[in-house]
Amino acid sequence: MSSVGTRVFVARLAGTTVFDPLGDEVGRVRDVVVLQRPTGAPRAVGLVVEVPGRRRVFVPLTRVTAIDAGQVISTGLVNMRRFEQRASETLVVGELLDRNVDLLDGSGPGTVQDVAIERQRNGDWLVSKLFVRRGTHRPGILRRRGESVLVDVSEVTGLAATSTQQGAELLLAQYEDLKAADLADVLHDMGTTRRLEVASALDNDRLADVLEELPEDDQVAILEGLELDRAADVLEAMQPDDAADLLGELPDEKAAELLELMEPEEAKDVRRLLAYEDNTAGGLMTTEPVILGPETTIAAALAHVRRQDLTPALASMVFVARPPLETPTGRFIGVVHLQRLLREPPHDSIGGIVDTDIEPLPVDAPLMRVSRELATYNLLALPVVDAERRLLGAVSVDDVLDHLLPEDWRETDDEHEVGDGLGRPTGVGRV
Repeated sequence: MSSVGTRVFVARLAGTTVFDPLGDEVGRVRDVVVLQRPTGAPRAVGLVVEVPGRRRVFVPLTRVTAIDAGQVISTGLVNMRRFEQRASETLVVGELLDRNVDLLDGSGPGTVQDVAIERQRNGDWLVSKLFVRRGTHRPGILRRRGESVLVDVSEVTGLAATSTQQGAELLLAQYEDLKAADLADVLHDMGTTRRLEVASALDNDRLADVLEELPEDDQVAILEGLELDRAADVLEAMQPDDAADLLGELPDEKAAELLELMEPEEAKDVRRLLAYEDNTAGGLMTTEPVILGPETTIAAALAHVRRQDLTPALASMVFVARPPLETPTGRFIGVVHLQRLLREPPHDSIGGIVDTDIEPLPVDAPLMRVSRELATYNLLALPVVDAERRLLGAVSVDDVLDHLLPEDWRETDDEHEVGDGLGRPTGVGRV
């Protein structure tokens, strides 16, 4: 049991592994939940723990037996229901770090850099100390740097304020190593205002990747909250098919305005995709697969499929066509599979190993036909052509799954519970 007076700094606690009593790993700490109170220090009530499957669950601090250097020990009783923040709750990493406060010693404003929670004699954990950097911090305005000081929570005001804008650098530093889908989960769990603050602090490429993983209503709310020029830049950084899907959720006037602000070449692909029905090959496809001419060497083709922006599905094959190689291309020839590229001499041309047996899809092919073709031939992507057999794009299996799954699949989890390490099911709820 953590002793009375144990002080834990939350920014350092984030990422710490949680173990059950037998030493089996339960997950990793992602945040600490506190309750703001009318009087007295905020009370910490639990941890947000990320368990396998990217699910974030709530672990009450009453179920935590020890918090030591580099580890948290729980009783092993974990409710696997997805954590949903209540209106009365505040997330330390998600909402308190980077918050602007005023120091009561008269030295002016400061920015919260870390929050310490401390165990009391009655077993409660209270926010006891704040690590504060003196000086202002406003989004879009350079920080006036000052000394960092450790102060008692009672020596500041504004910790519970939610009306002023808040930075997000420290929060994003905590989640720097997360994949886009995992960071999207973090944003989805935030309140509307905080979600926009954090999204605005991401660079365009990172925000584009995260938007592609968010539910549609979150995507729309974030995009509409950005300045128009910034929103257009983010759309340019997205995959054309994802950008088209997102613009399709916006009012027509807003979508048209954003398309006008985008670079003409980027907007052209998106406009073309918007012309197709959603649940057809044309509506599902991306216009940016790997497209090469038949004279390209195998070594060069392998270099192209190593592109960092490619999904594994699109990296699984090269599409071979006559010039021009931008969509719509010249006549489509066939595909070369990644495995075949790896088996052949690197100086040979890909024209000699083209698979011409894969029948391309017409743009109006319905979703179920696309699904059957992928499943029948065990493929991760399929070419889409027009009536003149010019390559227009490719449909990948991940885009098909997005449309086959329920619309709210990103927001729901299968709810099941883990045992206590001794083979017994658990059912511990929120307290």
